[in-house]
Amino acid sequence: MQNNKQITLIIGGAASGKSRYAENLLKNSKQEKLYLASANIYDKEMQVKVEKHRLRRGDDWTTITEPLNAADKIAKLNNKQIMLFDCATMWLTNHFLAENDIHNEIELLIDAINHSSGSIVTVTNEVGAGIVPENSMAREFREIQGELNQRLAASAIHVVQVIAGLPLTLKHHNG
Repeated sequence: MQNNKQITLIIGGAASGKSRYAENLLKNSKQEKLYLASANIYDKEMQVKVEKHRLRRGDDWTTITEPLNAADKIAKLNNKQIMLFDCATMWLTNHFLAENDIHNEIELLIDAINHSSGSIVTVTNEVGAGIVPENSMAREFREIQGELNQRLAASAIHVVQVIAGLPLTLKHHNG
């Protein structure tokens, strides 16, 4: 990635290779690499997954664990930093379960991304390609996740969908 600000969205299904693809985008960056982790670790399986990701990234990353206040961390980026925000879906889930004002939180996040001085790569899940959920809570979450993904994609300079580890560029602007 170049030193000018980049806003990239990586989207795909669960276990599609999104995180690995995003990490590889930043691998050779000369900017300071920050990893913004939104996951809460509730069980052994999640702890193993987090550790696997950390080992794969290596030691030249600074990890920031922030399940709710991603906008604050993104807003503080400077032009010598690049951040991988992994992932917007977990961040949204945290706000959803906390019964926070999700639409306000989305506005704060998008505003932070748009006005940050640093570059950001955001990972998110595509949840609209499956069957219609049978319960109202899952349907509500799917709608809100779809709204968040559309807002993230609209703000991004680059959007890449990852399927089975293979990237498909959906949006690319040079400039």
